[in-house]
Amino acid sequence: MVLPSSSPAGTQTKRLTAMRENLATSMNARLLGSGKETIVLAHGYGGDQSVWDKIVPLLADRYRLLLFDWCFSGAVKDPSLYDPTSYSSYDAFADDLISVVGEMKLSSCVFVGHSMSGMIGCIASLKRPDLFTRLVLVGPSPRLVNVEGYEGGFDLGQIEELFSNIESNYEQWSCAFASLVVDATDQLSVEKFANCLKRMRVEVALSLAKTVFLADYRYVLEKVVVPCTIIQTKNDVVVPLSVARYMQTKIKGECEVEIIDTEGHFPQLTAHLQFVEVLHRILGC
Repeated sequence: MVLPSSSPAGTQTKRLTAMRENLATSMNARLLGSGKETIVLAHGYGGDQSVWDKIVPLLADRYRLLLFDWCFSGAVKDPSLYDPTSYSSYDAFADDLISVVGEMKLSSCVFVGHSMSGMIGCIASLKRPDLFTRLVLVGPSPRLVNVEGYEGGFDLGQIEELFSNIESNYEQWSCAFASLVVDATDQLSVEKFANCLKRMRVEVALSLAKTVFLADYRYVLEKVVVPCTIIQTKNDVVVPLSVARYMQTKIKGECEVEIIDTEGHFPQLTAHLQFVEVLHRILGC
């Protein structure tokens, strides 16, 4: 049966269609700065575009910057934008990335993707090879689960425990997880990420965690031809250095690894000056 457009279901469908057609607006996309080159900054799991706050002022005088919030972020006003069934893989996020960049009328950008966004950028580069001139992958991982011959960082049992903790006491888990993945000596940054996590709904956090922690995109690497730089910290509890070295050997195109002298998974928060120096060096400034 076809529902009339005046019915609640019909109205909801129209609203969601409008949101998808104006995805950049729904995902709080904004352009800042000036310069001939454009950098797209994409945050990772549990975050929002505020994780780039420390580096934005240091980049905006040389580059145009595109910032946005992924649909799962607590910063997105309408939570219905994230449908777990539609975002069970990174392909859907890659499509959103392509749509947002297109809506903002950009092309030939430098993509900086943190954590899960690193592999999303890789996938987007396969779908649209013209979109990015370089991929800067910050703490990326094609697979987080350890398997024979590959160290991803987590045993399956640890990941199942993580899912259980999210479900049983999300607020407590958010604080504990933030303290684990952000350099604990930078308490303000720990609190910043913890607050980002808490703004996500628990059902979103759990669904997305399953998408992220159970993914295996190792097969994508050999198809990536866009020049890449992997930025890794000297000690990342989420992604061991061996993953960066693995990716470097598997990515088909030019790929280099830059190590930043800090702890944790968020160098843009805990070592932002070093992070910006690396970006300037990568981009030849």
